[in-house]
Amino acid sequence: MNKGAGTATRIAILVASMSVAVTAAAQAQSFPDHPIKVISAWAPGGPSDTMARLATRGLDAELGQNVYVENLPGAGGKIGVREAARAKPDGYTLLLGGTNDNAVTPALYKNLDYDPARDFVPVAAVADDPQVMVVNPAVPVHSLAELVQYAKDHPGQLSSGASAGIAPHLLLEYFRVRTGTDIVFVPYNGAAPAIADLLGNHIQINVTTKAVLLPHIRTGRLRAIVVTTDERWPELPDVPTFRESGYDGFPDYLRFGLFAPKGTPADVIAKINTAENARLNSVDMQTAIAKLGLESHPMTPRAFGTVMDDQVRLWNAVARQAGISLD
Repeated sequence: MNKGAGTATRIAILVASMSVAVTAAAQAQSFPDHPIKVISAWAPGGPSDTMARLATRGLDAELGQNVYVENLPGAGGKIGVREAARAKPDGYTLLLGGTNDNAVTPALYKNLDYDPARDFVPVAAVADDPQVMVVNPAVPVHSLAELVQYAKDHPGQLSSGASAGIAPHLLLEYFRVRTGTDIVFVPYNGAAPAIADLLGNHIQINVTTKAVLLPHIRTGRLRAIVVTTDERWPELPDVPTFRESGYDGFPDYLRFGLFAPKGTPADVIAKINTAENARLNSVDMQTAIAKLGLESHPMTPRAFGTVMDDQVRLWNAVARQAGISLD
C-alpha cells in the first residue's frame, strides 16, 4: 500500500469512528424517546416483583417516558433473565436483578445459555432486603434450637418451600446441611404460592425477605424464628440472629438493582442511574422504603458492580458448602 492510500485509509477509519461516537452521543442525548421496560423474572407478589414496582415508582417523571414492569416468570427466573440478556442494548429493556438472578443462579446452574456476570452491566442499586426464617404456628417451636431439635425428632416430617434456584432455596438447603436435619424441600414457581402453602400449613418452614414476610409475622399468621442480619430488627426485637443462635456464615441481605444488557451506552446507563438515585433520595420513596423495612444505598453503577461481585463470591461459597448444584 502506498503512503497516500495508507493516509486515506486512516482518515476513513477516523471519520467512521467519529461518526459512531457522534451517533452514540446523539442517541444518549435523546434517550429516552419511548417507554422503558423493566423485566422481573419472577411471578407477581414476590420479592423481585415488589422491588421492580419500587424501582419504577416515579421513574417516568424523572425520565419523561413511561417505565413499566413486565413479569416473565419460569424456569427459576432463567426465562426472564435470558430475555433481558438478549434484548437490544439501548437502555429500553432493563432487568430487575440482583442477588437471585446475578449471583445465586450462576452458583447453582453451571450450564446456563447466558452469563449473568458477563451479559449484563450494573445500572443502579435499588434496595437491600434482609431475610427471616419463619414457621407455621402449628409447629410447636419458638427458637432455632427448638426447631432443629424438633426436626431431628421428626425426620422427614417437616417441609420447607421456595422458588427453586434462588437465595431462599439455597439458604433452606444450607440450613438443612448445617444442622444435619432431614427437612424436605418443595420447589415452587414463585414466592407467593410458597407463602400461600406456608400459611395453609402445607409446608412448615420458609426463609425469604422482610418485605414479604413481616406483614404475616405481625398478624401472627407466621412465627419468626431467626433473622439473617448481624443485628436484631427493630420490628422484631425479640427474634435473635443466626449468629446469636450459634450459626454464623449465613448471608444477610438480598441485594436488588437494575441491570442493562452488555453494550448499553455508558451515557444511557448514567442517565438512568441519576434518575433512579434521585427517586431513591426523594421523601416519598424514603417513606415507602422504610415502610417495607428495606435499606437503600444509592450508588454509582461501578460501586453497585463491586457490591454484586461480592455477592457472587459469597453465594458461590455457600453453594459449595451446601454441596448443591441444580444442573
